[in-house]
Amino acid sequence: VYFEKTKMRQNVKRLVRSCLNQYQTRQCSSKVQRDSPFPTSDIKLNSDLCLKTSLSEPVVGLPPAIFSTPDSSASESRITTLSNGLRVASEKQFGNFCTVGVVIDAGSRYEVAYPSGVSHFLEKLAFSSSKSYGDREKILHSLEKHGGICDCQSTKDTFIYAASAESNGLNDVIRLIADVVLRPNITEEEVEFARQVVSYELENLNIQPNQDPILLELIHAAAWRDNTLGLPKLCPPENIDKINRHTLFTFLRSHFTPERIVLAGVGVEHEALVEAAQKYFVEEKPIWEENQSLGSRLEVDPSIAQYTGGLITQEKDLSDVSLGPTPMPELAHFVLGLESSSHRDDDFIAYCVLNMLMGGGGSFSAGGPGKGMYTRLYTQVLNRYHWMHNATAYNHAYGDSGVFCIHGASHPSQIADVASVITSQFVGMSRNLDVVDFERAKKQLQSMLLMNLEARPVVFEDLGRQVLFTGIRKRPEEFIQKIGAITKEDIYRVAKRLLASKPAIAALGNLKNLPEHRAIEEALLSKDGKISRRSRFTLF
Repeated sequence: VYFEKTKMRQNVKRLVRSCLNQYQTRQCSSKVQRDSPFPTSDIKLNSDLCLKTSLSEPVVGLPPAIFSTPDSSASESRITTLSNGLRVASEKQFGNFCTVGVVIDAGSRYEVAYPSGVSHFLEKLAFSSSKSYGDREKILHSLEKHGGICDCQSTKDTFIYAASAESNGLNDVIRLIADVVLRPNITEEEVEFARQVVSYELENLNIQPNQDPILLELIHAAAWRDNTLGLPKLCPPENIDKINRHTLFTFLRSHFTPERIVLAGVGVEHEALVEAAQKYFVEEKPIWEENQSLGSRLEVDPSIAQYTGGLITQEKDLSDVSLGPTPMPELAHFVLGLESSSHRDDDFIAYCVLNMLMGGGGSFSAGGPGKGMYTRLYTQVLNRYHWMHNATAYNHAYGDSGVFCIHGASHPSQIADVASVITSQFVGMSRNLDVVDFERAKKQLQSMLLMNLEARPVVFEDLGRQVLFTGIRKRPEEFIQKIGAITKEDIYRVAKRLLASKPAIAALGNLKNLPEHRAIEEALLSKDGKISRRSRFTLF
């Protein structure tokens, strides 16, 4: 009985399907006969005509499609300078959410007259209590009403306070950001809590396997020794108890001034952003102007970064930073840097292409597509030397200087070989450039630029930084054109410019086999770039 019922259901389904096909065929046939300019006898119809429609040819009987065209004026950046010198920049973007915030010309490079670590403290104190908001909970609750989030980041040369929220809450978000930036309370309890957070971060950095933040500090200190960009962003342990409320307000009073601030917004109306900026950044005064006892005014350090080069090492036992069933091997880290250019230099784009050409990464991710597996540091280093655990190129560019680095990591017994491989890669930049690799690097850089700018927070940061340092915002199309115009001769020229500078070297870990600084300099001047074995610290 069960099989008979099942067979009956199948027969009913076939009958229904047959009837539907016949009905669709008749409808399609009558439609084509009505709309076609050809005689009915010339039209051959079957069921496939209804069930298969070409995606590359116009559909019979439908009007031609009208496609939208991009409107460049809809995404143009608008900039307004207010009476106190603060600049307001905005860009429209489709959607119900916006990203707004301030980009400030401040950071650790300006801490020469302060205990190093002030920027680190201020970053941890961001979005705490202020004049209009009693504590952090009230700030977060105010943002949550508009579905918002907030963040603060400091770098060597900038401070960024930003929030993303619904566009209809723009006025409330600007009020919040202005209060956090210009009218913070910074109570003694908050300063003590920041001390605890900074202490924990420093301890955590020393025990985690990822040593990149420490290496970043070391290579900057080696490249710009004791000046501007070489000053530490991370608070040194000995300064944790030296930084107090008066020090923090002195830094804010001196550096958080209107002419050093850009208020940027993406996904907002420019007029509404300017109106809110006038209300909360101009008419309402900073808390240190209302209370003159908060800090004192110091002159901002106008020094231009002076690249020095040099060697900075940090002996450290990394044999037990990663315990467990699958611990990471003990590694020694070596970073070699040479002076590149600022982001205002004409060669900046060429350095970016060179950085993409070198690429690299960790050995763990060497096999996946899109991981940079065709870059030089993969094909010529990671795929050839199994003992190399990392080989990555970086280009750090600032307003007045820059450094191009390659970071390598291996077991401490191979650190001399790591240094030799990296010096040979630097020397090899100035010759034997494959056309396919070169064109691929340019396309990768162009695609990376466009893909990053699909994210609203990235557009905000790009808008704020460009207006802060240049006064304008260049469109992505201009950078795409400049990238495409780079030639092999440009790469050879900037590579030779790199080799003409003094090397900056940072090393971390067990460094008993590290070559001498003089040997590395000699290798960069040689034809093959390899370090002579007699110049290495070895037992044999």
